[in-house]
Amino acid sequence: MQTITHTLTKTDARIKADVLSELAWDPYIRDTTAGITVRNGIVTITGVAASLAARLAIVDAAHRVQGVLDVVDEMTVSPSPSTVRTDADIAQAVREALRWDAYLPDDRIATTVSSGVVTLQGNVTNWAHRVDAEKAIQRLVGVRAVVNRLTVTGTAIDPVAIKLQIERALERRAEREARRLSVTVRDGIVTIAGPVATWAERQMVERIAASSPGVRGIDDRTTIEPVT
Repeated sequence: MQTITHTLTKTDARIKADVLSELAWDPYIRDTTAGITVRNGIVTITGVAASLAARLAIVDAAHRVQGVLDVVDEMTVSPSPSTVRTDADIAQAVREALRWDAYLPDDRIATTVSSGVVTLQGNVTNWAHRVDAEKAIQRLVGVRAVVNRLTVTGTAIDPVAIKLQIERALERRAEREARRLSVTVRDGIVTIAGPVATWAERQMVERIAASSPGVRGIDDRTTIEPVT
C-alpha cells in the first residue's frame, strides 16, 4: 500500500496569527511585547523580553506552530526592576544550580558573570552535559545571556561505532526520522542532515546524538518539512 504525504501550507498571515495566539496561550510568557513578522514561513521576533527564560520561551513557542520553518531571534533582554540582580547574586545562584544538578560535574565547571551575562568554562565528559549545564542556568532570575565555552574531553571512540549507536537510537525512538536522516561522524563531530516534521522532532534528534558517548559536537543540518 502506497502512503501519500502532503506538505502542509499556510499563508504568512495565518502563521503570524497562530504564533501570536501561541504566545498568548503560553503560561511562561508574561509582560513581554514581541513584534512578529513572517516571510515565507520564517518568523522574525523583535522586542524586549523581561528575562532570558522569557526570550527562550518565546522562541520555543514560535517553533511549535505548524508551518513555521525557521525563527530569527532579534529580541533583547532587559530585566524589570523587581528582577534585577547583582552579578555576585547571579554567580551564587549559578553555582547553586550547578551544584544541585545530580548529573553535572559542577567541580569541573567555572563561571564568570558580567552585567548578567554568564560565561561557562571548563570541561565535561560528554556533549549532553555541556547542553545541560547551559540549560540549568538559563531560567535563573537576572541572567541576560549564557556564553557556553565548555569543552568535551571524553574518551575518543571509533566514529563508525558512534554513527552506529546514534542510528540504532534513532530507530528505537523515531523510526520514521531514522529513515529520512543521514548521520556522519568525523573527529567526534556528528553531522545530521535531512528533513524532520517538527521542531520537537529536531530537538529529540539532537538529544539522541548528544547522549552518545564520544560525541564532542553536533552540526545540525536538519530542515523542518511539515507533512501529513
